[in-house]
Amino acid sequence: MFTLNRLPSGLPVLIAPVQGTAAVTVLVFAGAGSRYEVNAERGISHFLEHMFFKGGKKYTSAAQVSMAIDAIGGDFNAFTGKEYAGYYVKVEATHTELACDVLSDMLIHATFPQEEIEKERGVIIEEYRMYQDTPMYQTGWDFEQLLFGDQPLGWDTIGTEDVIRSVNQKDFMRHKNSFYTPDNLVVTFAGNITEKDGMKLAETYFGSVGGKKAREWQPLGACPTERLFLRTKPTEQAHLVLGVQGVSSQDPDHFAQKILAAVLGGSMSSRMFLNIREAKGMCYYISTSTDNYMDVGILSTRAGVDTSRLHEAISLIRHEYDVCAKDGITKDELKRAKDFLKGKVTLSLEDSEERAHFYGKQQLLYPKVRDIPDYMKAIDDVTLDQVNALARKLLITSNLRLAVIGKEEKKEALLHLLD
Repeated sequence: MFTLNRLPSGLPVLIAPVQGTAAVTVLVFAGAGSRYEVNAERGISHFLEHMFFKGGKKYTSAAQVSMAIDAIGGDFNAFTGKEYAGYYVKVEATHTELACDVLSDMLIHATFPQEEIEKERGVIIEEYRMYQDTPMYQTGWDFEQLLFGDQPLGWDTIGTEDVIRSVNQKDFMRHKNSFYTPDNLVVTFAGNITEKDGMKLAETYFGSVGGKKAREWQPLGACPTERLFLRTKPTEQAHLVLGVQGVSSQDPDHFAQKILAAVLGGSMSSRMFLNIREAKGMCYYISTSTDNYMDVGILSTRAGVDTSRLHEAISLIRHEYDVCAKDGITKDELKRAKDFLKGKVTLSLEDSEERAHFYGKQQLLYPKVRDIPDYMKAIDDVTLDQVNALARKLLITSNLRLAVIGKEEKKEALLHLLD
């Protein structure tokens, strides 16, 4: 169960108590992901996430921030996605007030010293290069660029090197004031905490947050017609993502898409794993997953294979898509996929951090917050006909898109595999 209240400023405070745990996670969600950026700001949302940890009024440096949490054995981190950013501290319950103290000081009183910005540029440039040198990550970003093109949903969250090297203190302060506002934040408590205590802490530490959100993200525009993104590099493996645009997080088929992905490649008993990795010895990793945004989704399969077997791997994945589109999934697969998804959710929600994420993201983005029984029911309500109709709709030749990183140089040969 959870409760949802608002401070006088309008800031939502969501509290999800858990019995039998000694931990509490305090997580602040912001509608400040990279979809809110314009071209001249590409990467500022992610850079800002780093800069919040450089200190505020009470904890005036990165060292003081980290030592405050490390001294009690807590965990703290942050993340930036396309549609949101998040900042959390996870502690033993008696230290919940300290968690709020640190988080609020970071987010409300951040000063973004220019000298710290200059140092952090180097850190983020190295992060940028690390991802470029990690094909498992880069192929996913290339695939989104292929699907969505030159618009915010197609841009890498980490941004461009030009922006990383040029943003300054005024830019960060303007971005913070534009998006870290009561109408665009959610404070979430999960774990060993009561509603009364959570609301008191929220009022004390986050009650001073003010302002109005400056702008919304732009809806998805026209997407490219190109079907292939090839990045030729001298790698030991070829890495690929083969998939399609899917349905959004708000679509009635959202949970059917999750089930379809689970059957195709969501587990070690899925079709991709058994028919390609186990039967063919083709790859170490292969999986099918979904990415779910407010107005569009992605269903894709990724794998890393010997460079000499790239074409074979694409053909085998394509075959699994074709069979699923033609013949659908079985009743047994539907049941196993539902039980798999519900089991994963149940296990993840044992963790107060995951529980805070589960509820906080919904409150920030979605029209309605599903409680756990509602979420499980939504999975159970998916029918076999619904999944099979979605497979026929999505997994067709004209929808297929392919991103590859490896030694391959011939685009024509890869495109032929998609026909």
